Amino acid sequence: MISCCLGRCQFGQPPAAVGGPIDNLSAAQLTDYFSDLIASHSWSAVKLDLYAFKFYTLHVLGKPWTMPHFIKPPKVSRLPDIVTVEEAQALFSATRTLSYRVFYFTLYSLGLRLSEGLALKVADIDAVRHRVHIRDSKGNRDRFVPLPEATLSVLRRFWKTHHNPELLFPNRHGGLAGARSARTPLDRGGVQKTLHQVAIDCGLKKRSPRTAFATATQPT
Repeated sequence: MISCCLGRCQFGQPPAAVGGPIDNLSAAQLTDYFSDLIASHSWSAVKLDLYAFKFYTLHVLGKPWTMPHFIKPPKVSRLPDIVTVEEAQALFSATRTLSYRVFYFTLYSLGLRLSEGLALKVADIDAVRHRVHIRDSKGNRDRFVPLPEATLSVLRRFWKTHHNPELLFPNRHGGLAGARSARTPLDRGGVQKTLHQVAIDCGLKKRSPRTAFATATQPT
């Protein structure tokens, strides 16, 4: 006999929840069973029963399987952990590497995702109209975001440290001299690792400091 969660029994034996053998359960019986299960158990527990029933149907009964339309995962809406302005300022101050500090500030002030910040180019900064052109963002769409005067000032000062004609945040593998001619942006892993460590050093107790900061920078 194959052990199964469905009806908390073994296949081939009548589960109490459905009142009969599971070889030929009707749609109504399955609806009643899984409706009761969803109401009293987590979705993870429901999936165990569902996949066990799928295995039994395919490999024991030899019948074709289609996902029952009446079984749907619950819609869950959770509020993300978001750093406060004070926490963000502490993160910036505690970041010793200039390129990372400016990068984090830019993400936060412009409301950008990590990948969007890394892809920024000098030509994307429109100082006249005070806006930034974000290219190939989520959904493969371009968009413009407002450029605060404080952010523009910081970016101008930062650019003078590397003078890269194309990239706003060039990698520093070759030091300042190499940054001028770099063809790739800052290393994504280094950016994430540094932010995570700085967040821990600042005493942030959220589930994931890196994710919390990234969430705070994403536009709604």
